[in-house]
Amino acid sequence: MSLPRRSWAEQLVPASLLGSVDAAPPGGTGPRTGRDWVVDIVGFLLAAAFGALILGTDLHIRVDPPPTQVVVVDVVCGSLACLSLWWRRRWPLGVALAAGVPLGAFSMSATAAGLLALFSLAVHRSARQALLVAALWAPSALVCAVYRPDTDELSAVLMATALALAATAWGMFVRAQRQLLLTLREGARMAERTRIAREMHDVLAHRISLVALHAGALEFQPDLPPEKVRETAELLRSTARQALEELRDVIGVLRPGREPPPRAPQPTLSDIPRLVQETRRAGTAIDFEMRVDHPDTAPGALGRDAYRIVQESLTNIGKHAPGTAGRVRVTGAAEGGLHVNVRNRLPVQHTGPALPGAGAGLLGLQERVTLAGGTLVHGPDGAGDFVVDAELRW
Repeated sequence: MSLPRRSWAEQLVPASLLGSVDAAPPGGTGPRTGRDWVVDIVGFLLAAAFGALILGTDLHIRVDPPPTQVVVVDVVCGSLACLSLWWRRRWPLGVALAAGVPLGAFSMSATAAGLLALFSLAVHRSARQALLVAALWAPSALVCAVYRPDTDELSAVLMATALALAATAWGMFVRAQRQLLLTLREGARMAERTRIAREMHDVLAHRISLVALHAGALEFQPDLPPEKVRETAELLRSTARQALEELRDVIGVLRPGREPPPRAPQPTLSDIPRLVQETRRAGTAIDFEMRVDHPDTAPGALGRDAYRIVQESLTNIGKHAPGTAGRVRVTGAAEGGLHVNVRNRLPVQHTGPALPGAGAGLLGLQERVTLAGGTLVHGPDGAGDFVVDAELRW
């Protein structure tokens, strides 16, 4: 099966940006875009205009005009060099060689076209290829000086070399700029993907864990009163609905071409008591205390980070230490910073199948706290507890 043919736009933009452009084989061309037409026509006209200006100036300053056949050959070679620019995107190396070496050796009017082809080669291909073609400009200029009478060989070689190196350096600079822009865009895209993955884990892992805990209570206590069964079923329904709503918000952001749904309000410090109460209703004993001066004035980012730390810690208690009690302490001042401490006894053994975990929750918390300029410590202590301790600064 043959590979799809790349369009002119794909060769012009992505190929010049991606690091694999050097290895890209010359492929067929597709329909040109409006921008392609404008750029190619303008490039052809500029090359022709400057080529005519160079040739006219050379003929004007000469004491003895060259023979007519020399001028005709110059114009023909210059015209061919300008026409070859039409294929400079598809075969940049071949066009740069043709316009700069054989045609440029017999034509002053091909100089502008050769420089433009050399610039395009430096933009779209490796520096080694561009420097190789630029080095060939010196012998080409020497041939041109010998071919045309009353031309100083040394001046011609020096001028041609300087122009070729200038065009190459400019093209390499443009290529480096485009690659830097691509790197920055890729970095921003990866950072956004990491942020979305962290948010998905934070908001969904807790809800799904609560669903699993409520369902486990029904499984291991089949003799519950009907009222308790109805209450647990209602909790299952409301928790699953909240998880679906939060998942819909995330998918709406990820799906291109669609208007994202209104984002749900971000959690704050005042939502932490409700979070603890939800965990208690799932059957986990939580000793909770929050002593924060002026919690309503806490910055949104500070309250959200504290909420996510408590949320992830409670989720891990339900997943990895079911049946153990936990303790949550949130202290500090909203204007200065917060101290969040969550601990639970390490389980002796699991009474049922453990819930799956990707191991990304605490890693995501570490990234979140580090970005906020705080510190996070987690792990077992000497007293047999698992501790998550965070200092959040503002």
